[in-house]
Amino acid sequence: MRLLLLSVLVALPAFAQPASAADVATKLDELWKTRDDAASIKAADEAITEGLKAFPDDFELLWRASRVKWWVADGATDTKLQRQVAKEGWTLAERAVKAKADGMQGHYYVALNIGAYSQAVGILKALGEGLEGKFNDELEKARKGDASYDRHGPVNAKGRYYWELPWPKRDLEKSRAEIKSVIEKHPEHLRAWLYLAETELKDGKAKEAKTCVDKVLNGSDAYDPPEARRVKKWGKVVSAEVEKELK
Repeated sequence: MRLLLLSVLVALPAFAQPASAADVATKLDELWKTRDDAASIKAADEAITEGLKAFPDDFELLWRASRVKWWVADGATDTKLQRQVAKEGWTLAERAVKAKADGMQGHYYVALNIGAYSQAVGILKALGEGLEGKFNDELEKARKGDASYDRHGPVNAKGRYYWELPWPKRDLEKSRAEIKSVIEKHPEHLRAWLYLAETELKDGKAKEAKTCVDKVLNGSDAYDPPEARRVKKWGKVVSAEVEKELK
């Protein structure tokens, strides 16, 4: 009987504890390269679950887990899902900050997930909940830590923040200045071009917006294929809005 039991156990799938947190982080980095594939996100979620069971306080694992959640929230069309996943990412990023207070990635993904959460619940409600100060505080810490991270992601996020705000808090000049500074350093950055297009459009500059959105639609996706594919899809919507304004 004992031999039979052992043979059954050997035949069962092995769900062994990950060898190290670094192994899980490496796996998440590999899956990040194909993150617009549902199978990759499923595999990433499984790796996050198993990894955090074994290494619940590992900074490198926590911020990568938060990054995955932000990506899902960023692309969600269902606001309930967006709110839920963004809150999960926000919590994971705060755990990363607790694990390593000077780790800028933790602060960065706290801010990005708060941004996604705010879009889901509505900007006015988010302002009423006092999230503006939290977002800016975390983003500023990320910016001071390494403004160039993620193709100057903290700077691009700040530019978008000025666009997202409702009147009279909105500041399109500051939005334009921040995003243009990103494009000067990263002309391949399609999300920055899209953000600039929407800033120009909101400022009544449809011709300038068309120039920007054409950069999105005709830009190379080589720098980050999943990101580029997502932004190009959004770009088609903005392009239609621009064309309507130009008529």
